[in-house]
Amino acid sequence: MQALLFPMELSLRMVLIAVVGVFLAGFVDGIAGGGGIISVPCYLLAGLEPHLALGTNKLSSCIGTAVSAGRYIHGGYVDWRLGIPSVVLAIGGAALGTRLQLMVDETVLKILLLVLLPLVAAVVLRQRQLPEERGQIEPRRQMALVLSSALVLGTYDGFYGPGTGTFLLLCFCTLGKLDVRTASANVKLVNLSSNLGALATSLINGKVFLALGLIAALASVAGHWLGSGLAIKDGSRIVRPVILLVLALLAVKVVTELF
Repeated sequence: MQALLFPMELSLRMVLIAVVGVFLAGFVDGIAGGGGIISVPCYLLAGLEPHLALGTNKLSSCIGTAVSAGRYIHGGYVDWRLGIPSVVLAIGGAALGTRLQLMVDETVLKILLLVLLPLVAAVVLRQRQLPEERGQIEPRRQMALVLSSALVLGTYDGFYGPGTGTFLLLCFCTLGKLDVRTASANVKLVNLSSNLGALATSLINGKVFLALGLIAALASVAGHWLGSGLAIKDGSRIVRPVILLVLALLAVKVVTELF
């Protein structure tokens, strides 16, 4: 237990970098997903080695995401008919994606992302706003599209990960015709479930800095609380620009890793 609490020395500099970065990540994640694009680099900047940074990030993000999910559940925005099977398929997809990661070069996926990201951004820009009301769609078709998105993007999450929540939100809104608040609520359920699975694996393998992660989790809770509150109140007016910001950050991340 001591090794999990303090696998390395905890310094004030480390705490400050993690707290500021995780707060910003939680704020972005609470609105439109994609917070890991900010928080993981901050943990690395704080001095954690990659596996420890990823595991510790799962701890703080799980606690923060639980707050966002709870706020959406309390507001009655979750569509449980779609949410429960989405969670199951996303977890299964994440397990499949992790296996695929062992067989396929990640560089291939990163190159594909560089092609796809401008297309996704163009789709977002073409929409004057994300839907405030549910669209007209046959229930079985909606179920098929939402669950397919959860499976495919759950697989992506297990294989690579960054931006999963943002991509899910876009699919749930544009393909599944969910309103932005219900889509955000269901995305939080899916993200929380897959993150818990990843956290359990990291804990078993001793790749979580518990002391730092729990401190940063307080900042994550604050960020998620503020971000989800803005998303619930202002809907697409706040979600759409944040999606574009996340896509831009993801593009920068992919380019940096490739070159």
